[in-house]
Amino acid sequence: MDNIRPYLPFLLPILILQIGLMIFSLIDLARRKQTRGPKAAWVLVIVLFNIIGPVLYLLIGRGDE
Repeated sequence: MDNIRPYLPFLLPILILQIGLMIFSLIDLARRKQTRGPKAAWVLVIVLFNIIGPVLYLLIGRGDE
């Protein structure tokens, strides 16, 4: 833990951004009737590909409503 302590001020905002994007994307995905592609695949992309997954979903995966 002592090795990480100097980097915490930089890592904490990235971690908060990652969790916030993931939660927002999963809630948006659950509320949408249609998406571009199967919802189960988007859940995996959002959860497994840290910051990139939610951004990809928000840019590509959302259906036109």
